[in-house]
Amino acid sequence: MPALNPAQLRTDVLSGITVSLALVPEAIAFALLAQVSPLTGLYAAFIVCLVTSALGGRPGMICGAAGALAVVMTSLVVTHGAEYLFAAVVLMGVFQLLFAAFRLGKFIRMVPHPVMLGFVNGLAIVVFIAQFGHFKVAGQWLQGGALWTMLALVALTMAIIYVLPRLTKVLPASLAAILIVSGLVAALGIDTKTVGDMGSIAGGLPSFHLPQVPLTLDTLSIVLPYSLILAAIGLIETLLTLNLIDAITDTRGRPNRESMAQGLANIASGFFASMGGCALVGQSMINIDNGARHRISGITAAVFLLGFIVLLSRWIETIPLAALVGLMFVVCEKTFAWGSLQTLRKIPRQDAVIVVGVTVITVLTDLAVAVLAGVVFAALVFAWQHAKEIRAEVSTDERGWKVYTLKGSLFFASTANFAALFDPKNDPEHVVIEFRDAKVVDHSAVEAIDSLATRYQGIGKTLHLRHLSPDCLDILTNAKGMVEVNAFEDPHYHIADNRLG
Repeated sequence: MPALNPAQLRTDVLSGITVSLALVPEAIAFALLAQVSPLTGLYAAFIVCLVTSALGGRPGMICGAAGALAVVMTSLVVTHGAEYLFAAVVLMGVFQLLFAAFRLGKFIRMVPHPVMLGFVNGLAIVVFIAQFGHFKVAGQWLQGGALWTMLALVALTMAIIYVLPRLTKVLPASLAAILIVSGLVAALGIDTKTVGDMGSIAGGLPSFHLPQVPLTLDTLSIVLPYSLILAAIGLIETLLTLNLIDAITDTRGRPNRESMAQGLANIASGFFASMGGCALVGQSMINIDNGARHRISGITAAVFLLGFIVLLSRWIETIPLAALVGLMFVVCEKTFAWGSLQTLRKIPRQDAVIVVGVTVITVLTDLAVAVLAGVVFAALVFAWQHAKEIRAEVSTDERGWKVYTLKGSLFFASTANFAALFDPKNDPEHVVIEFRDAKVVDHSAVEAIDSLATRYQGIGKTLHLRHLSPDCLDILTNAKGMVEVNAFEDPHYHIADNRLG
């Protein structure tokens, strides 16, 4: 990570200001989606961004009110009211703290690369589609001059962001584009949609607020399912975004620390009457693309966002929405992994299916479902491929005993193929299974060995098992007396079995 010298500090601060401007319309939109007031979303963006930037495990990542969470929150608010939402957000934070306490963040590293590509592409499409809502008024699409004005300002914003870095890097191109387009609209008196058209952002400092819900089991039964879903979606989106930024910056974040910060942020958010949040891919990409790499960028974004609410709401409400839409369009273009389209024809078919499948499911349903589906499919493909790799080389030793030299991994998916390798009826009286070049992975594999031993015992033949790991020997029952102990050569891997501490 680059040192925080004056030049880097300036980059982080200016990037934070840009991000704070991009947070405003998103927070308002997500609050309205969740059926709560705009300030509920803005306060959530401030609190979550501040806490996670100060305490989290991924400097440079931006968190705030998120659409993936707002979709889940809507039914709770409509059915039971905003106070139940605040209680659910607090409990969501508690679950995220437990996730961090048990150090489960490391498991995000198990997400396969095709799933990551699908996640990135799907989220880029979702963010892109979400911007079209700004081209509507009262549910109706803009038409005529209003539409062409909006499109022209969006195109101008995008052109400035793409061209300005070739001329100067004094200001982040995204911040310069917002300022230039806003100044042009004000100077020429152009009539176009502004941030203020979405709702007022004027307000004071957030105040402490205990959720006004009865502390009963009935309340717990209402908020618990929502809290679990919100915690899962928030952590999945956050930790996948962390992985994405790790890859872009060639650094390594700390997922457990980030989970802890997310939990604290959401607990605080719930106690300050806001809707909580998680990582935001779009705003994070703005920040990283601007060159921000330190915590100061996120802290700056949070502080300026609060400043907008308390002091500068009248000015921020005049910013053209077209400028922010243009900025988000550029973010989507840069976030989408265009190279993945070319590699789809080169990578294995099952990986291509995962990339496309996760992308489509993300767009049609939600991120958590898409990622879980991708991971499960990838695991099943992995198991199927490795199940076919179990094989045995057959030979006869100097005593006339038949030796099966097993190769590959013996686990739940390969036990049927393992059993088919042997011919107890036609084998000689003594048969040896050599496990030196094989690995017994789980309890299903041990049961398969025991079952094979029973087949040989049933017809009066002797089965000899060589080079099994000590924990495998502990689980064996019927075959225990058939093991030839070679302690100095036995392997030391461990079986995945819940009976082994």
